[in-house]
Amino acid sequence: MIEVTNIHKSFGDNLVLDGIDAIFEPGKVSLIIGGSGSGKSTLLKCIVGLHQPNEGKVFFDKKEFTKMNFEEKVPIRKEIGMLFQNSALFDSMTVEQNIVFTLDMFTDMSKAEKIEQANFCLERVNLAGKNKLFPSELSGGMKKRVGIARAISMNPKYLFCDEPNSGLDPATSILIDELIQDLTEEYKCTTVVVTHDMNSVMGIGDYILFLYQGKKYWEGSNQDMLKSDNKELNDFVFASPLMKAARETLKIED
Repeated sequence: MIEVTNIHKSFGDNLVLDGIDAIFEPGKVSLIIGGSGSGKSTLLKCIVGLHQPNEGKVFFDKKEFTKMNFEEKVPIRKEIGMLFQNSALFDSMTVEQNIVFTLDMFTDMSKAEKIEQANFCLERVNLAGKNKLFPSELSGGMKKRVGIARAISMNPKYLFCDEPNSGLDPATSILIDELIQDLTEEYKCTTVVVTHDMNSVMGIGDYILFLYQGKKYWEGSNQDMLKSDNKELNDFVFASPLMKAARETLKIED
């Protein structure tokens, strides 16, 4: 479980996060949503330690991460898998080398064990046999899947994904969502996803945190969201005709 309490973050005079509280539970896919500039990615970076909050606390299974020094954070960081928005693959490394890079940093596995683990992770994301390809030879969806393979190479307890469907076509986005959901259930990990994709929200949103102008304006499940009377949430979610139709269908069923 991950808990954040009263998180504030400013950059100069610009207040980006204003007192955020949330609990992300294991075995569930939690989504952080909101408009551009609402603080979604900043909150994610505060949780994983890429930004230090000006105020507030982050707990990983009741251990206060924000007060730890670099050395104290290492054991928790070894349990974190991270998928960045642009996949963040090393262009000069093969698919296999990109995955083994993390194992080189954080494990004392033998070379054979690292290759075996890389093969297992590639098979898990349906990229078996793609070991020797370079990122330039991969499609956008394949790059995201390699990023996920690298993220799960350490058997993570916590999985973070920043805009995993950015730049992908709808069919590939659904495949990525299903993969994230399957891995969350398989590893029983605490998964936190930053997204603006409403298909993801409706497809895999066990828990949704809605940010508006740096504040928490709403939280709940995707089904709760369809019934909410929160104006800011509705203005954001139901700007899409597809979401408007989903809401009307729910009203008819009720």
